[in-house]
Amino acid sequence: MSLWGESANYPRMWPYHPELLATPVPRYTSFPTAAEFGPDVSAEDHAQALADAHGDVSLYIHIPFCEKICWYCGCNTSAANRRERLASYLDALHAEIALVAAKLPRDARIRRIAFGGGSPNAIAPTDFVRLFDALVLRLRLDNPTVSIELDPRTLTEDWGPVLRAVGTSHASLGVQTFAPRLQEAIGRVQPFDMISHSVEILRDAGISSLNFDFMYGLPGQTEQDLFESLDLAARFGADRIALFGYAHVPHLIPRQRKIDADALPGPEQRFHMAEQGHAQLFGAGYVPIGFDHFALPGDPLAQAAIAGRLHRNFQGFTEDPAPVLIGLGASAISSFPSLLVQNEKNAGRYRMLLSQEMLPTAVGKARSAEDRQRGAIIEALLCQGRAEVGPTILSSAWDRLRPYLAANLCEASEGHLEILPRGLPYARSIAAAFDPYRKQSPRRFSSAV
Repeated sequence: MSLWGESANYPRMWPYHPELLATPVPRYTSFPTAAEFGPDVSAEDHAQALADAHGDVSLYIHIPFCEKICWYCGCNTSAANRRERLASYLDALHAEIALVAAKLPRDARIRRIAFGGGSPNAIAPTDFVRLFDALVLRLRLDNPTVSIELDPRTLTEDWGPVLRAVGTSHASLGVQTFAPRLQEAIGRVQPFDMISHSVEILRDAGISSLNFDFMYGLPGQTEQDLFESLDLAARFGADRIALFGYAHVPHLIPRQRKIDADALPGPEQRFHMAEQGHAQLFGAGYVPIGFDHFALPGDPLAQAAIAGRLHRNFQGFTEDPAPVLIGLGASAISSFPSLLVQNEKNAGRYRMLLSQEMLPTAVGKARSAEDRQRGAIIEALLCQGRAEVGPTILSSAWDRLRPYLAANLCEASEGHLEILPRGLPYARSIAAAFDPYRKQSPRRFSSAV
């Protein structure tokens, strides 16, 4: 059984060690992380990885458009305000589907399809149907689990029949907060009735696993604000809840300059918000999934956590065991056992490469045997709270682990490292001890809490 699924181990209080949270760390949705991607991965490498993708395969389809751009958002997205731009992007995406399908072996089985962005509902429902039809015609679909990220502000009634028709079972709504003044402060105004109507559309469409995304650490946010938002989410019956700390990095994301930095909660207040949210959702019957995800006991994600079958990929925590995830669309990332590869971020270059029937490969990272070994340790720590660690790798991480061991946040025994329940908010920082790239990477990551 996974540590994160064991409700009896939930601590009443988390110890606050600001010095152990001071260094930003990756979210480790891959290893090595995207910060280590470089131009030495070629389209030929990408093509060979596709040709070797036998068995179960998952797809991620990226729609990098939104009707309205939120000020906090760090996603690769732009405003869907020009019909011709959307049309030309979708043409390129159809071309990429055909190109990738031609390179996959015949025994590749598509078991999961995730649509994300941006906001997939920034395109018209008819365009979405055409996109899904292209997947059906070009690829070998094996009763796939279909999921989609949606923006409540542009979710219209005509999306319901479409989602039902393609067999969508999982959906995620970017709620962020129910507090109107906080919505104004982050540029995402979506009244309560809008969320309620969106939930009705999705449940009527057959969505059985509905996720709400929330944030803490917003400008002017109080613990009462967070309590009320999470309480409403539980009352809505959200099957999953993701609770992320807002990362304010306006030097990297210029649109965040519209957010009042002086009103942001301090590090200790953020820590207590995360702790409060964790305790509140646990008390409401949700199973904690790692540090920042929660699911009702009957949801497949909770069942995977309890059974120790949890995984982590570019969508975060998942019950998806597929060894290959293929990303389609501008900036999408593919993960193969021995290779990580990212498509061109620039939509213009992405379209140009596909117009020449070339894979839109931009950057990536070959995964060495040691990378795979360390990646498995990091994934196990984040997903199960414990990992088998050989003496050589444990020795290489010992100096960085020492302060967490001394604070009784984790413990090491022969061949094993375990994160204790009180060490849960430090899980990413503890996992980062096994990341040899982190010292060299110039990229700034998000706060650990």
